[in-house]
Amino acid sequence: QIKGSSSYGFPESHAASFALLVYASCWIKRHHPAEFLAAMLNSQPLGFYSPSQLVQDAKRHEVEVRRADVMHSDYDCTLEGLPHEPAVRLGLRLIVGLKKESAERIAAARRDLPFESAEDLARRAQLEQHEMRLLAGADALMSLAGHRRQQVWEAAALKRPPELLREAPVNEDLLELPEAPEGEEIVFDYATTGLTLRRHPLALLRPMLAKRRLMSAQELAQVPNGRLVRYCGIVTLRQQPDTAGGTIFVSLEDETGVVQVIVWKALRERQRAELLRSRLLAVYGKWQREGEVTNLIAGRLEDLTPMLGRLGTVSRDFH
Repeated sequence: QIKGSSSYGFPESHAASFALLVYASCWIKRHHPAEFLAAMLNSQPLGFYSPSQLVQDAKRHEVEVRRADVMHSDYDCTLEGLPHEPAVRLGLRLIVGLKKESAERIAAARRDLPFESAEDLARRAQLEQHEMRLLAGADALMSLAGHRRQQVWEAAALKRPPELLREAPVNEDLLELPEAPEGEEIVFDYATTGLTLRRHPLALLRPMLAKRRLMSAQELAQVPNGRLVRYCGIVTLRQQPDTAGGTIFVSLEDETGVVQVIVWKALRERQRAELLRSRLLAVYGKWQREGEVTNLIAGRLEDLTPMLGRLGTVSRDFH
């Protein structure tokens, strides 16, 4: 152990500083989880954890997370319900493609007077049609226009009028569209914000995964040490430290938790495509447990990415 640490261990001054940061971070996460989540989301992009992973972890720890909404959200993520058990309101910063200046105009215009409609929002915040489409695609117009399909329909009809007509209202009959199925909503959530507050994608796939006898993280937690198991999760992280001798560590996530997978060099060389290209990965291997520390030692890999359909997930890979 001493020899192994000598090739990776930090200098004492670095180790002490790092330990202090870890302790402070863990204390805040334990005692102020909503504040911790908001701060981490507002610090993106950073390190190992994506906004989706952070939100999924917070939800598993009973933090209430509320969607981005033009009637409530600022540019950054904020806290609501203080001082009692605050909820995290997602900020408009998470909407892919929306500029900070546009988000700040929305917040500033809303402080003067609440928006009455999507048209009112576009006019007072001086938003172009493509910006309204971004907001609608991210489900951020729900308070003004209803479900996502209705939002997109209304945003598509909003073109910035010439100066002389900017204050003139437009009166048209309302066309009511049917709501999208849950799977479609989740696909659009990931495409527009990189995360979802609806059910985890694997919750929808669980019946099909169960037919393949693929367990969840919650089920694995009950398995004794040394048992052969089957597991499947969305790939959130791949890491290959220089000191690991070719071993790759993979983090997989499902609707109940996260599983850490160890892929030895020999398996990496045999199944390189499955290891490096999969977004939904099935692992057949040996379950290891020592106290609260658990790992899945991979024996065989299977790429189940086609089961995700059009769902766009992204892992963070480090070499």
